[in-house]
Amino acid sequence: MSTAYPFARPLYVMAKPAGARCNLRCEYCYYLEKQSLDPPQSSLKGRESERVWERYIRDYIELQQTPDVLFTWHGGEPMLRSLDFYRQVIRLQQYYGRGKRISNSIQTNGLLLTPEWCRFLHDEGWLVGISIDGTREQHDAYRRDAQGRGTWERVVQAIRMLDEYGVEWNAMATANHVNAQDPLGFYRFFRDELHCRYLQVTPVVERFKEHSDGRRLAHLFDEDCPLASFSIRPEEWGRFMCSIFDEWVRHDVGEVFVQLFDATLAGWMGVAPGVCVYAEECGHAAVMEQNGDVYSCDHFVFPEYRLGNIRTHGLPEMLYGAKQNRFSRLKKEALPRQCRQCEWLKACHGECPRLRFLHTADGEPGLNYLCAGYRIFFQHVAPFMDYMRGELLAGRPASGVMRAF
Repeated sequence: MSTAYPFARPLYVMAKPAGARCNLRCEYCYYLEKQSLDPPQSSLKGRESERVWERYIRDYIELQQTPDVLFTWHGGEPMLRSLDFYRQVIRLQQYYGRGKRISNSIQTNGLLLTPEWCRFLHDEGWLVGISIDGTREQHDAYRRDAQGRGTWERVVQAIRMLDEYGVEWNAMATANHVNAQDPLGFYRFFRDELHCRYLQVTPVVERFKEHSDGRRLAHLFDEDCPLASFSIRPEEWGRFMCSIFDEWVRHDVGEVFVQLFDATLAGWMGVAPGVCVYAEECGHAAVMEQNGDVYSCDHFVFPEYRLGNIRTHGLPEMLYGAKQNRFSRLKKEALPRQCRQCEWLKACHGECPRLRFLHTADGEPGLNYLCAGYRIFFQHVAPFMDYMRGELLAGRPASGVMRAF
């Protein structure tokens, strides 16, 4: 079965075939309200929609400079599109692939998985990223359906179904104000109960600001906005990941792969981290909505970051154009002096620009809200990272760190 690691590509476009539509109402979701930005005619129908996706698949394959091409299907909830839609995706990929190795990953909340879906995912070798926030109590705190019911049991059943059909899956979790209180319970649930081998943990940070179009979440440049109660605090984030790291580095190196730990080690090695938030520049992970609109980034789906529409602009034109290049460079160029002089710059690079709404001690804007947490984490893991770096440079596996500390 052909597999791919879904977080390590130099340039890709995250496709959203169902747009912001979703069958859940997660309290912390930053994307559901994007529906208010869409004009009424934005959801294309019939042959017009088919042409958009055919052009996307053709252009995206042509865009890649390597023999391997990874498609990422995201949401909202991408399984709100029918299985027939994805069968047509496979046909188009085969037609335009021209000998390239095509892989697909899809991120889902799991509630729409069926045996038929699982057979398709297995037979086509798709990798599934499934969203789950830990134990029942941790998950159901914020991840509820439209009726306000918790979804943990249904998600766990979906994971069991994936296992039953031999579908490869990764876990995609958020770190929030609730599950941050029990990091070991969180990590051990994934390792011991789900037998998860690949875990991505994304910190949830949102602020509130009412907008005239009905949106309630703040934009990066909005000021004096209260922090949402579900947001993880900087020190919580640092302590949360330190606790998980201590368990992982003594027992699970080489067996369980945690995205932040992999990215941090990459920074120590001086190589690209494989995930945009820790890279020196961003702009290599754009988004295409169901109507063909392309935006600079998943977290910057706002009119000012729209690059064009695939019906009238080619992907190379949009992704290598002046507007996207400016967006990409801004991550590095806008770093405040405190960040540029920081000993942990090699691992963090200021993290995601969407969270740079604080001021430094000198009053300079652009400090990442989670900076204090990352400082706690990097200081804590530095001796282990130094050791693993030495092992890798000597041609030995990093797992030797488990015997050394």
